Amino acid sequence: MTARRTVRTTRTRVTDVVVVRRDRAAPTGWTTVVRLLGLLPGHWACHPEVGQDRVVLRFELAGAADAPAVRRAVSRVLADAALRGWAEER
Repeated sequence: MTARRTVRTTRTRVTDVVVVRRDRAAPTGWTTVVRLLGLLPGHWACHPEVGQDRVVLRFELAGAADAPAVRRAVSRVLADAALRGWAEER
């Protein structure tokens, strides 16, 4: 008798938001990602990829969060004085 294995896959919807350092006097990506994540909703699942001058925030979309809502939230957070010198890559 052979055991049958069922693998269940679910596709998680994701959206990436990329922010870049525009001002060399601004803190590097490692400091910036801590600030970004601290100001964004804590219940959002985010997987950052951090470089010195670039941060990619990969958000898992669930519930009411959709890509435009995530982008709006990141834009609002980037207006904080602690993130001066960083901007969303367009």
